[in-house]
Amino acid sequence: MVIKPKIRGFICTNAHPVGCAAHVQEQIDYIKQQDKIEDGPQRVLVIGCSTGYGLASRITAAFGAGAKTLGVCFEKEPTERKTATAGWYNTAAFHDAAHAEGLYADTINGDAFSDEIKAETIAKIKSHLGKVDLVIYSLASPKRKDPDTGEVYSSTLKPVGKAYTTKTYDTDKDQVKEITLEPATEEEIADTIKVMGGEDWERWLQALADADVLAENAKTTAYTYIGKELTWPIYGHATIGKAKEDLDRAATAIRGEHRELNVEAYVSSLKALVTQASSAIPVMPLYISLIYRVMKEEGTHEGCIEQIYGLFSKGLYGDEPILDGAGRMRMDGKETNEETQAKIKALWDKVNQENFHQLADYEEYHADFLKLFGFGMAGVDYEADVDPQVDWS
Repeated sequence: MVIKPKIRGFICTNAHPVGCAAHVQEQIDYIKQQDKIEDGPQRVLVIGCSTGYGLASRITAAFGAGAKTLGVCFEKEPTERKTATAGWYNTAAFHDAAHAEGLYADTINGDAFSDEIKAETIAKIKSHLGKVDLVIYSLASPKRKDPDTGEVYSSTLKPVGKAYTTKTYDTDKDQVKEITLEPATEEEIADTIKVMGGEDWERWLQALADADVLAENAKTTAYTYIGKELTWPIYGHATIGKAKEDLDRAATAIRGEHRELNVEAYVSSLKALVTQASSAIPVMPLYISLIYRVMKEEGTHEGCIEQIYGLFSKGLYGDEPILDGAGRMRMDGKETNEETQAKIKALWDKVNQENFHQLADYEEYHADFLKLFGFGMAGVDYEADVDPQVDWS
């Protein structure tokens, strides 16, 4: 079939297998051009491995440090009439590239919150890796089923304490508009923490340790976004922020629970980027379009792969970690410094429907959005007939 993007709201409902493979290869090529990560990880588990920062982490570990990688994701496979999700094609392309260089790579497709997937993962580690020395936790999901009670929790994107009115950009209508978000209830806050907080991260580390597949001196990190003034009301001081605060609690708990193994646990704060998760959050498409404009002018713009290579080479396995007062690794300084934020704030105050395309770099935002699904990649013939049925090997 000839595959063209089908965009609905903040997602693309299909994906291009050849384009996804090209996007994965582009990131692999970047890592190969960088210095090898000395004393890097060798046996890596990536929970949430198929897109965005999780995929970049897997690529960096494999092609930057020569690591064996096992991934966990939840992706839809293709049929004769429908494409797979982008994450499915990304994973297939990663497998092909890793195997071509003799690197172990395998992936488990299923609900990472479940005890069954944890058990299946542990069995794979025992068979092929022995013990893992790095665990990346990069899940982004709107729902979570508690494996103990069977109750399903849903996350919400709401401010905490009071209603919040702000600008946003409606990508469907090409419209800058004002929105008001009502405050979350206590139940909505608690449910969001259940889905997006640190409880499942802790469960993963406990399951790995109990099964004796967590290496001594292992490292683990969960990813977060903190942001600054413009995004705090919907991100920091909001339901998501409460969940992210719970990651800090979990990091401390993991270090304490597994101190006999000398496990290092960090929350890593990364910069705002176009990802499938960020596209769904009010305010973020407008904010990211503006930071693209500012940071490109400053020469400081980075994508997922540049951010993660920096995290590995300078933070997790380097001698230049930037830690804040809460012990988080901060890779977002090029975005959150006062000078850059002042430029973004000045544009934010000015931007409206009439001048949006002059002040913001939405074209680049949209191009990066399409790349998430394998569209708009240079060198790919999007008029060619393509078989959507691609398998993992």
